[in-house]
Amino acid sequence: MNRDICIHTWPCSYYLEPEKRWIPGKLSLTSTLLKFLADKNGELLVNFPLSSISEIKKESSHFIFSSITILEKDHIKHWFSSFQPSRNVVFNIIEHFWRELLLSHPGAQAASPQMTKGKELTGLMACSQKRLEDTAKVLHHQGEQFDNIMKGLDKIESDMDVADRLLTELESPSWWPFSTKLWKSPSETKPKESTPVSSSEPFGKSGVIIKIPAIITQNTELHPKPGKFTVLVSGLEISDSNSQLLHRFEREDVDDIKVHTPYEISIRQRFIGKPDTAYRLLSAKMPEIIRILEVQFSKKIEFLEDAMVFQSTRDSPPAEKGSAIWRAASGFIESVVHPGPSLKSGESNQIQLQMNEQVSEEEAQELRQILKKLKSIALETETELERQDEVLDGLTSSAERTTLTIDKQNRRMKKLL
Repeated sequence: MNRDICIHTWPCSYYLEPEKRWIPGKLSLTSTLLKFLADKNGELLVNFPLSSISEIKKESSHFIFSSITILEKDHIKHWFSSFQPSRNVVFNIIEHFWRELLLSHPGAQAASPQMTKGKELTGLMACSQKRLEDTAKVLHHQGEQFDNIMKGLDKIESDMDVADRLLTELESPSWWPFSTKLWKSPSETKPKESTPVSSSEPFGKSGVIIKIPAIITQNTELHPKPGKFTVLVSGLEISDSNSQLLHRFEREDVDDIKVHTPYEISIRQRFIGKPDTAYRLLSAKMPEIIRILEVQFSKKIEFLEDAMVFQSTRDSPPAEKGSAIWRAASGFIESVVHPGPSLKSGESNQIQLQMNEQVSEEEAQELRQILKKLKSIALETETELERQDEVLDGLTSSAERTTLTIDKQNRRMKKLL
């Protein structure tokens, strides 16, 4: 995904210190950069990474104009004013992405040319592990739903047995002289098919999958506010900065989810005769959420034009991606840590190049641990999928059996009328 994608742009003014005047233009925010372009000549006056910021404050210039000041680590102070729609909106969004960057990369520097291949691979594999763990949670909840459906069908079959006995009473009452009830042997109870239960503990109907800070806008409100967005196995929750619940979407209540950019989505629930309930959410951690929402709401999520770049990074089938990462990473670690003598000249040159990229023994060991964890999660996921296939087969046969029983008993009741 392109990390330089523009998240937001605001018309404002920038104070140019050498000329002692305010320059009108547009302030643009990406996930890693903040820049200002002058309206008059399109000149780039400000361009610095968020990781170089040491302080963001709300101040007043000349005690009149409300401004935002940004202090860089080299003590350069930037003044911005005349924001549209308001200073608070711009401040909340910039502060959110700056804080999330600091929390996700403690001690991040303005640039990272010294990052080694081992660190890049470690970061990639750690992200892959997080995504796979989140997907496994959703899959586990899906298995719980199948188990609950099977229990419901078993209850229906039990009720059908009771209805069958009552219908038999009505068809041949005890006071009827030609009743065959005395000669009837009690019906044999059909053994119930036991449903395999997952060995892991139940995740809970309202179990939290992931919770992230977000900038929240409700319906057509023009003033976004900081809050929190929570993805549950049973729905979605939106709360304010004090963790007070603003709205809860049950899974079946969500009508559509639109991905505007990799960092911004909107969620809507339609109503007839009254306004729809809609929220727009902006967050630095939204890419993590989008992958989970794709699993939970695959038929309701829509990627708009600006989000196509994000979606195109995952066009290849997941199985191919997983196997490719596994083969590449495993081969890379083995070739760096245990280079073999019987390699072709091309492979030997490639290994030498990789070794020159400073992959330490510690990094290789960390990669091995992540790969083992990934393999373990993948095997558990495969086992759960196989279990769910068996449950689905049982659901199909049980539903067909229940449908036939209901039809048969409906015909018997019509004869009694």
